[in-house]
Amino acid sequence: MTASTRRELAEFLGSRRRQLSPAAVGLPAGGSRRTPGLRREEVALLAGVSHTWYTWLEQGRDIRPSRQVMDALARTLHLSTAEHEYLLRLSGHGGAQTSGAFDGVPAHLQRLMDALGSSPAYAITSSWSIVGWNRAYERLYPGVAALPAADRNLLWVVFTDPAVRTLLGDWAGDSRRFLTQFRAEAGPRLGDPEVVDLVTRLQAASPSFREGWASHDVDRFSSTERRFEHAVVGTLVLEHHQVTPSDAPGLQLVVYTAAVGTDAAEKLARLTG
Repeated sequence: MTASTRRELAEFLGSRRRQLSPAAVGLPAGGSRRTPGLRREEVALLAGVSHTWYTWLEQGRDIRPSRQVMDALARTLHLSTAEHEYLLRLSGHGGAQTSGAFDGVPAHLQRLMDALGSSPAYAITSSWSIVGWNRAYERLYPGVAALPAADRNLLWVVFTDPAVRTLLGDWAGDSRRFLTQFRAEAGPRLGDPEVVDLVTRLQAASPSFREGWASHDVDRFSSTERRFEHAVVGTLVLEHHQVTPSDAPGLQLVVYTAAVGTDAAEKLARLTG
């Protein structure tokens, strides 16, 4: 693990520990608790590890925790599935990480997006830089083509572009969801220059991002309906999908399709006609 990954692991464990009440793990809530949540020694006891070793882990020391110990900590801290996966990735048990370096989208993936017709689609790197899109997405979000390359990042536009704030029907919920999903993906690479630059700029530009980032919350992606408020066609209810091409694992394709039982298909056809 790199120093930045060890630091993120330490801060993540500490944040989850402080959020868990003693009652949730069967411990008495009384006594002289000056800080919220569990004590380090309580986590260590419940997980079956030494207090000293767990303290070192929360201090970001260069130790190599086993998968068995990480699973025990996940159970002890009542982590969600997404949080458990994140813990494993931070500790080196979640598979190799892909680089976010792409100059553009491969031609065959661009053709795939173009073939989706009126369904908006775009491609992002593992650092969420937007490197390609189809005509339908440009009609949904006209500003994407005019953005400087350095700002053409999904997380950046969600938190800094007023047009995106207006476009997203539930900006508060959507922006928080994007942030937690990004952290889950990028956590093991927080020391990468591209990620460091993005997070630093967002912390300076957006109080909402700064507050959400400090929470260390993570979540996994799941296909769901999203609402957009478009200036031309009005309310659009679209189903949000995300897929990883097997021959371009460093990219993700994001596709929006018309939600069943809505007038979104007709509106998308009108928007792209």
